[in-house]
Amino acid sequence: MTQTSSFDLETARRLLADVFAPWVQDLGLSVERIDTGATDAGVAGAVMRMAFSEKLCREGGVVCGQALMALADTAMVFAVSAAANGYRPMTTVDQTTHFLKPAAATDIVADARIVRQGRTMSFGRVTLSAATDGKPVAMVSSAYALL
Repeated sequence: MTQTSSFDLETARRLLADVFAPWVQDLGLSVERIDTGATDAGVAGAVMRMAFSEKLCREGGVVCGQALMALADTAMVFAVSAAANGYRPMTTVDQTTHFLKPAAATDIVADARIVRQGRTMSFGRVTLSAATDGKPVAMVSSAYALL
């Protein structure tokens, strides 16, 4: 998928299907919202959901950290694309995850926001929350090189 002139929800959903590896698509992700920066908060970002699946759990029915980190990384691609008003190839340079509490038997919602968008680098943060109660389960900070 090449850069588009407008990055909206429909474009984001096509991006998820066209660009990401099959194992990422197997995570049960969906794009719920795209904010290009024309919001009240003025911050570009994206909201994604990862559907609960036993396949993503470790012992005790807790969603595994690897799945949470993949959700956060994927959500940031959409946030960066929203800030740039179109997708362009990028690569993760850094991702730091702080796990706050376990999440079990719930969808996970990722709210990815841009902190700074430059010509060659983008920095952002993601809050991962349990869909059942809205409480944060992890905080993620990320840096991406724009190719």
